[in-house]
Parts: sequence; C-alpha cells; structure tokens
Amino acid sequence: MIDVTLITGDGIGPEIAEATRRCIDATGVQINWEIAEAGVEVMEREGTPLPERTIELVKKNNVTIKECDHMKWLK
Repeated sequence: MIDVTLITGDGIGPEIAEATRRCIDATGVQINWEIAEAGVEVMEREGTPLPERTIELVKKNNVTIKECDHMKWLK
C-alpha cells in the first residue's frame, strides 16, 4: 500500500483531482489516498493558501499529487 497525498485545490481542481484518482485506481495499484486542501478558497477561509496540515501530509507521504488551477498567487 502506498500513501499518497492528493491536494484537491479549488475551482475545477476537485474534479480534476477526482478524475486523476480514478485513473490511477484503475491501474490496480493499492493506494491509501490522503486528501488535503490548498488554494484560493482555503486562503480565504484560513488566511493561507497552504495550511500546515497539508504541509504535514506532504512531508509524511512519499508521493503528492496536486492539481494546478489558481497558481498565480504563489508568485
């Protein structure tokens, strides 16, 4: 079993993340998906686009997948 952090993002991100997860699941690889948030919507709620809980999941797991949508605020 592989632990993977899936950062869903916002905008169309959740749909893209779910489609990505389904495609990977179809390969038959056993994955423990750990869902995390990042992006503009979480920034509006919490004052940061990348909450500490998301950073901790990225550090914990060997693999992280992040959909890209609203990345302009990272510049």
